[in-house]
Amino acid sequence: MGSRSPIAMKPFENNENDLENGFDKDTEKTTRSTRVTKIPNQALLSGLAYCISSCSMILVNKFVLSSYDFNAGIFLMLYQNFISVLIVSTLSFLGVISTEPLSWRLVKVWLPVNFIFVGMLITSMFSLRYINVAMVTVLKNVTNVITAVGEMYLFSKHHDNRVWAALFLMIISAISGGITDLSFHAVGYTWQLINCFLTASYSLTLRRVMDTAKQVTKSGNLNEFSMVLLNNTLSLPLGILLIFVFNEVDYLSKTPLLRLPTFWLVMTLSGFLGLAISFTSMWFLHQTGATTYSLVGSLNKIPLSVAGILLFKVPTSLENSASIFFGLLAGVFFARAKMRERSQT
Repeated sequence: MGSRSPIAMKPFENNENDLENGFDKDTEKTTRSTRVTKIPNQALLSGLAYCISSCSMILVNKFVLSSYDFNAGIFLMLYQNFISVLIVSTLSFLGVISTEPLSWRLVKVWLPVNFIFVGMLITSMFSLRYINVAMVTVLKNVTNVITAVGEMYLFSKHHDNRVWAALFLMIISAISGGITDLSFHAVGYTWQLINCFLTASYSLTLRRVMDTAKQVTKSGNLNEFSMVLLNNTLSLPLGILLIFVFNEVDYLSKTPLLRLPTFWLVMTLSGFLGLAISFTSMWFLHQTGATTYSLVGSLNKIPLSVAGILLFKVPTSLENSASIFFGLLAGVFFARAKMRERSQT
């Protein structure tokens, strides 16, 4: 979401937070070769760290955009990406992590994906400004439906009846949730639907680009940190351009928020949280596996939705709460259906 997290996984096998940091879950193949001994305490700790950082990122973004009434989502995205580039570059320079050097050939291959990546982040920011966290979480399930249809037509991939049943439940919950949403905002819903299409497009496009990108790197591989650095670095000039296109410059020059140290502290925290999701996701994936990772990602939406309603005092009704809960359960059912489908194949 306005959160980005790391592992931009295989199409629709995990929550959308993971797509928004520019990773592909195919990288689990890489992590297997360096998998450390699984220690139960570390598995629990890494899972908690991933859940906390993922939830916190979304809630902090919502706090900045709604509670502060900050009307410059592109600038927020740009600042968060700058923080990520700064941290990853520093860690790479110190030898803590390894990243692929950026080359013009790699940039040319990755640039089309990056356009979609930036659009995905910006539309996520725009929708989060107008829609409550719980409904954003439910509406994002539509991404799975679009991705499933895209896989069927683009890659001739077929899914079993359980998966389609879960996807159908997601559509029903999204429609019923929108109808019963007491704080319904047409602009926010429009941005969220665009975000769903862009997120699905990113997931589907990434499958094709990853193999080509690996061929133009020096090592013949593209690890998680390299993808974070690549996506976020390329997003900076595009983000600057879009700030002028959407005339956020005028707003930024007038808003008193940029003169508040506490506001900059919160924005910087959101940048650190974005990168924290990357690290904790990889840590959690190392300690468990794709199946547990996917299921926890789905279950994590439940406390996130509850926290979003309580913290931001969202007006709700019994019908809307039921629709949200129904959508969250559909997400869990979908994750379990995907697990069974993978185990059968």
